[in-house]
Amino acid sequence: MQDLSFKPKAFLFDLNGTMINDMEYHTQAWLTIMNEQLGANISYDDVKKEMYGKNHEVLERVFGKDKFTAEEIKTLSFDKEKRYQEGYFPNLELIAGLDIFLEEAKQHHILMAIGSAAITFNINFVLDGLKIRDYFSAIVSADDVEISKPDAETFLKSAKALNINPADCLVFEDAPKGVECAENAGMKCIVLTTTHKIDEFNIYNNILGFIEDYNDPIIKTLFK
Repeated sequence: MQDLSFKPKAFLFDLNGTMINDMEYHTQAWLTIMNEQLGANISYDDVKKEMYGKNHEVLERVFGKDKFTAEEIKTLSFDKEKRYQEGYFPNLELIAGLDIFLEEAKQHHILMAIGSAAITFNINFVLDGLKIRDYFSAIVSADDVEISKPDAETFLKSAKALNINPADCLVFEDAPKGVECAENAGMKCIVLTTTHKIDEFNIYNNILGFIEDYNDPIIKTLFK
């Protein structure tokens, strides 16, 4: 658990559920499409369990690998993202305390990057909608990797883009697969409890602590 002696040189952020609390809107968008358009008869909780990786991977896990053509997947993915953005836009905001945390990190000359399974379209929606793009020196999206989380590629590419050793990076995540990605990359992690329960992370050994938001006292120790 918490290791107050660790002083990271870079912060790597997942996006959904970590910087913004929007996973409910992603899940609801998929739920509507899967049940109303595709007749899956799947529950909200079951959709939530499949909410990691790229859109085509989500569809393949639920419906099988050969169910849809590439063009159909592209159309379904666009529909899902449109539904998500329309639903979430009126509530678009950073998780509490993150605005101050980003500014503090900048003042302490800590490099920051986003390493997310979100597509560039959705990352731009958040960064430009909240006007926080200038805080980040690198962005690695689903469009930039061959293999999704929990493979280490996303966070390793983020560290490489910052020219920082992976062991000197601290990852902020909200999902078990994201924590596993960080562990596979040799990185420590702080977990936001926005999406998953603490006991869902019991198998991971790289977690420094759990926080509800960025006002948690753990955050202050990172700058001392």
